[in-house]
Amino acid sequence: MTHTSAVRGTAAKGAAALPLRTNKSFRAYWFGEAVTLAGSSVHGVALPVIAVLELDASPGQVSLLVAAATVPAFVLALPAGVAGDRYPKKKIMIGTDLAAAALVSAVPVCWAVGVLSVPVLYAVALLLGALTVLHQAASIAVVPELVARAHMHPANARIAGAFSLADTAGTYGGTLVVGLLGAVRALWLDSLSHLVSAWCASRIRPSTARRAAAARSARMGAAIREGVRYVMRDPIQRPLVLSLAGLAFADGIVTTYFAYTLLTRLESGSTGLGLVMGVTAAGGLAGAVVATRLVERFGPARMLLTGFLAYAVCGVPLLVARPEPVWLGVIAAAGALRTSAAVAAGTTQRSLRQQLCPPELQSRAQQTSVWLATGLRPSCPLWPPRSSAGDGRSRTALALDGSADPSVPGAQPAAAGLAWPGRSRTHSGPR
Repeated sequence: MTHTSAVRGTAAKGAAALPLRTNKSFRAYWFGEAVTLAGSSVHGVALPVIAVLELDASPGQVSLLVAAATVPAFVLALPAGVAGDRYPKKKIMIGTDLAAAALVSAVPVCWAVGVLSVPVLYAVALLLGALTVLHQAASIAVVPELVARAHMHPANARIAGAFSLADTAGTYGGTLVVGLLGAVRALWLDSLSHLVSAWCASRIRPSTARRAAAARSARMGAAIREGVRYVMRDPIQRPLVLSLAGLAFADGIVTTYFAYTLLTRLESGSTGLGLVMGVTAAGGLAGAVVATRLVERFGPARMLLTGFLAYAVCGVPLLVARPEPVWLGVIAAAGALRTSAAVAAGTTQRSLRQQLCPPELQSRAQQTSVWLATGLRPSCPLWPPRSSAGDGRSRTALALDGSADPSVPGAQPAAAGLAWPGRSRTHSGPR
């Protein structure tokens, strides 16, 4: 190690021990990820409109589109965890953000030259999903390299709060932009947000001491097995991860068809969809505000149990909803409460994992949890409803919303619309 790198490592280690309000690396990370989440929230409104209303996508095509977005989470989660532990997380974050900016830009470019089609969306979804998996393997696991152990839960609560606020602002802003500019042009904002995120990532200084503890195994398989063994043998993480994995399938169905149901059976229109998604996302801010205090008062176990139960109960209104404006309000209010519960439980679960996990296993432990929880999700979009009017099968799928798994990327809140692979709602849920 050179003298310069040693000085920088010492400075980064000292910065991690600073209070969050004076930690420049944490603030840069916090702002950059929040900005890209706001951009992803814009396309969370724009993409369902493009696929369903502009390209006349059928339920089957919507299913394949979401499947293309979710497959990378299962196929690449474990290798991405190894990459996050082997290589500097900062460089991974910058590279994936730049590549994602280019991919998102491909949609409006294809539209401008008259070649945009559903198959093009399939390709973009698949590639962007792969970049998202790799980015998340680094961006979530880098937090312990930016803040001290004592600040872990407050840091995750602030992250969730900022992301919920950015999510809400991006959703409402996306609704306005889609109305003024059109759904396709609105995607330029998402591309710009990735560029801002890449610049902010270049400003962070992870702790060199913590990162250096990661060993580079000679074989990918051996490194993956090490991460899986750690999670499955840990007495705290194993039961939590396995229970969440069993719930992921039901949530995958709901996440796939939430936006489609609002646009068709409930006749919400793009404005109604954006309003429901915005109010739902706003609940995350409340959950982030109270999370740390609730854990200090009641303990993490009770916090997790209460959060999961509330998340389940709040899915009932969607089962009985009718195409009336009042039902959109009910669904939005229930979604806000569900998001609040998910964020409170999510920050608790993530903080526990980051505090207990050795530095050299942070990314692999996180991605093992992701892999187990998302194992069944790629098959969820392959169960399309029989009609846009909503028959028994689609209602059964929506009824399973009570089993939603807030640990899955993009699953919190369920109002994420189509599971378009961006950063949207990723950071708020536990993993």
